[in-house]
Amino acid sequence: MAAIKRNASAHWSGTGKEGKGTITTQSGVLSNTPYSFSRRFGDEKGTNPEELIAAAHASCFTMAMAFQLTGAGKPPESLDTSAVVSIEQVEGGFKISSSALTLKARVPGLSKDEFMKLAEAAKAGCPVSKVLNAAITLDATLE
Repeated sequence: MAAIKRNASAHWSGTGKEGKGTITTQSGVLSNTPYSFSRRFGDEKGTNPEELIAAAHASCFTMAMAFQLTGAGKPPESLDTSAVVSIEQVEGGFKISSSALTLKARVPGLSKDEFMKLAEAAKAGCPVSKVLNAAITLDATLE
């Protein structure tokens, strides 16, 4: 299979703190969506890189989990995942230090041990997990 490529673009005007930018994705889901310092480090409405990484990680992991479960012959009834991405100030700037995944799953007929094994495999196999240079934790609950 040939490499699949997706793209997005960002525009910025002004200084780092007072400036403003927009993000546009290939699909058009984000189209000139605003981002700025106050959206990233404050509470102003809009998006920011860490929120987008959290969305990417939660959705990628959840899909990887669905594939793990289906491959094990236990297709999920439902999977709900949240991701909390942390950014910290370090010497020389900022660093995305962690992504904490929380999964709640309904999977009929699956043991807790098998569930955890498959969840860990999904976490390790998710392409977004592989690209992140951060600590990745998983709190998984089988309901």
